[in-house]
Amino acid sequence: MQKTNSFLKIFDRSFTAIAWCLMLAAFWTLTACSDFLEEKPKDYQTEDQAYHDAASIYRNAVGSLYSYFGGYQDSQGLQGTYRGLYDLNTFTTDEAILPTRGGDWYDGGLWQDLYLHRWGVSNSVLASTWKYLYKVVTLSNRSLAGIEKYAARLSPEQRQDYEAEVRAIRALYYYELMDLYGRLPLVTSADVSMREVKQYERSEVFRFIVDELQTVAPRLPNVRSNALGEGYGRITRPVAYFLLARLALNAEVYTDDNWTDGNRPSGRDIFFQVGGHKLNAWQTCIAYCDSLSAFGYTLSADFRDNFAVHNENSLENILTIPLDKQTLPYQNQNLFRSYHYRHAGAYGFSGENGSSATIDALNTFGYETAEQDKRFEYTYYAGVVRDLNGEVVRLENGDTLIYYPWEVKLDMYSSPHRVTAGARMKKYAIDKTATKDGKLMDNDIVLFRYADALLMKSEAKVRNGEDGTAELNAVRARVGMSPRPATLDNILAERLLELAWEGYRRPDLIRFGKFTRAYADRPQLPGEASGFTTVFPIPLNVLSLNPLLSQNPGYKSSSF
Repeated sequence: MQKTNSFLKIFDRSFTAIAWCLMLAAFWTLTACSDFLEEKPKDYQTEDQAYHDAASIYRNAVGSLYSYFGGYQDSQGLQGTYRGLYDLNTFTTDEAILPTRGGDWYDGGLWQDLYLHRWGVSNSVLASTWKYLYKVVTLSNRSLAGIEKYAARLSPEQRQDYEAEVRAIRALYYYELMDLYGRLPLVTSADVSMREVKQYERSEVFRFIVDELQTVAPRLPNVRSNALGEGYGRITRPVAYFLLARLALNAEVYTDDNWTDGNRPSGRDIFFQVGGHKLNAWQTCIAYCDSLSAFGYTLSADFRDNFAVHNENSLENILTIPLDKQTLPYQNQNLFRSYHYRHAGAYGFSGENGSSATIDALNTFGYETAEQDKRFEYTYYAGVVRDLNGEVVRLENGDTLIYYPWEVKLDMYSSPHRVTAGARMKKYAIDKTATKDGKLMDNDIVLFRYADALLMKSEAKVRNGEDGTAELNAVRARVGMSPRPATLDNILAERLLELAWEGYRRPDLIRFGKFTRAYADRPQLPGEASGFTTVFPIPLNVLSLNPLLSQNPGYKSSSF
């Protein structure tokens, strides 16, 4: 079975009326006036024709939403592009850095400001990411309205199944919004006007997301999402359970409506109903992680299999963004961004000589020590660079290209290693047939995987006063690393060792109370110990269009 066929059968790119509607809505979000809700797009077919039977309703109301999971321009997609979710969760942390290399990667101070936590309410990345996420929320609401309108053309089971899948997609996007921005407009109807939109506390949005996922999970396909077949690329039941585990693990953060007062609720006092049982946050996380084991997820024998060119057979990947350079042209730009120009050229690609591991990450990996983690060589390029034939790659002057990991700094202007400092991203296998300078590849982008679930379970057990050693060391044993006791410090370190470059470091640091501390080359901002930077500001253009919305604490109305 071709992977593109199995995915595209749920998303027809033909120009139906509803497809035009989705395209128009792409230009509008809650940052704009409500007039877009009354747009009447024209097309080759009427909406009635586009929704003429169950298959077309699924294709246009449900399947089309998956086209927004990947991206090919800035701020679009859940991963793979610049200036969006991935960058906000990665380059604001102790994991990775985009150094200013002379005149390269300054971009008006954008990347330095992200690393230093000097973002403001007019920050373009924050505004574009808000717009992208709410765009998909808006489209999901439209889809639910369309399913309701044409419900007579569906069986009762089809209607429930279609609605469940759309609600799960919407919940995923609300999760990302809540994690980034805290207090949100919570809109569940396609007919709401901006005058009716109000702001909900973070804990209210959190409970809405949890309730939605728990309600719809039993109606989601009980199949793997990462594997070729009917569930490929979709929100299936295991995906919902993984997300519920992550929500429960972060419940102390997400139910804290005053994140600047130094007090969080206790996970032992936050309760959920799971399978007819009342469980605290940690028990809930454990239960949902256990459900993934029951689905048959396990660690792949080889860590690298999860990031292979054709990684649909991974035993542990739970949710991926399907990529195919021919028919699913979503991009994974992260390798491209990290390679030195000559390094990329040796593979027949181009590079931008940018992203690198931080000094903090090198220390966590034990780089150049007797205890260096074996995942370092799977995760980073460091030292002498070689091409696919094992030949040394050379700089323009003939010298050997050598990456110098310890030389990385936020501003490399005066460094003799300005273009060669930093360990570079290696995690995804090289697709020798990649196109568009190496950005169009066949490696599906990994979003959720079972190793993460094991580490979540280990952490939840420790926080609940139990022993999480077995889960922690299962992850370590897979890569041949010696056992460690399951302490919170060891678990946080393990999450970097295992999940580096996967886009989730920021919420990890926030959960562990370490996001606002000083990192290498990053002093703590004045007042940042309060925790105000753990939630981004609501973009200025959003506030200016709705007087009912108020800014998050710690941010001024116009700048920061």
